[in-house]
Amino acid sequence: MRAAERLHRVAVLVLDGAKPLDVGIPAQVFTTRASMPYEVRVCGAAPGLVAGGDGLSYHVAHGLEALAWADIVFVPGYRFPDREDPPPSVVEALIAAHRRGARLAAISTGAFALAATGLLDGRRATTHWHYTRALAARHPAVNVDENVLFVDEGTVLTSAGAASGIDLCLHILRRDLGVAASNHAARRLVAAPYRSGGQAQYVPRSVPEPVGERFAATREWALHRLGDPLTLEQMARHAAVSPRTFSRRFVEDTGYTPMQWVMRARIDLARELLERSERSVEQIAADVGLGTGTNLRLHFHRILGTTPTEYRRTFTRGD
Repeated sequence: MRAAERLHRVAVLVLDGAKPLDVGIPAQVFTTRASMPYEVRVCGAAPGLVAGGDGLSYHVAHGLEALAWADIVFVPGYRFPDREDPPPSVVEALIAAHRRGARLAAISTGAFALAATGLLDGRRATTHWHYTRALAARHPAVNVDENVLFVDEGTVLTSAGAASGIDLCLHILRRDLGVAASNHAARRLVAAPYRSGGQAQYVPRSVPEPVGERFAATREWALHRLGDPLTLEQMARHAAVSPRTFSRRFVEDTGYTPMQWVMRARIDLARELLERSERSVEQIAADVGLGTGTNLRLHFHRILGTTPTEYRRTFTRGD
């Protein structure tokens, strides 16, 4: 069965004090539809009413048995995560799900629940910037990174605030189904197609907002010219700043240098063409501004760890 045809089972674990937006993000992103081979179950420590945060409560149909069923378990953020750990039954169910092979993904302060399992010990993790110090203090064995949107440690993933939960979900979609499906979901959500996990959680207050807007316009401008030669100087000129300022601010905004970002954008476009067209590797290399198939293969393998041919075989949809 090809990657795009495989059914993925998603459990969204709602804990006491769960934040509404954090609960809704994975439930909406992965909701079952023709283009999304996922099944979602919303659960709690037990079926029934769960008191949420921000004046809302949730009536969940499933208990912890959903974690034994799921391939991916999302733990949305919840209020006062630094006061006490989730109930032992929840911690044990998360450990059992991970041991069975499920991926565990936390949104915002849901990272505290994952940390309580010990599964983040010795790993990088993040959470909402307001709680990064509390997470490090409560779980000193966790390598807390306060300057990223999300962290992918393979079978355990964490993200910062609610908006970065969307970034994490799109990242998981890219891993599961490919870039075309992820971009389709982003368009449906009216979200940015992809922000790197290494991007800072917030832009320093000293940076004027209009510059950020110009940089976003420059990124959009560059995305429409990936097949053409693109240089740092051209992008800086479009943003109306010096190349030095452009480089520094670009890293703050995206987590990549300008030319690293351009290369990844070209590889993303190549991925989508491999998934959705029958063009040869040589043709695609020319389309995305990498010149030759050899050059495309080199950068494709460096960034993704696979070849264009193997990628196409994995993510081409069946009839």
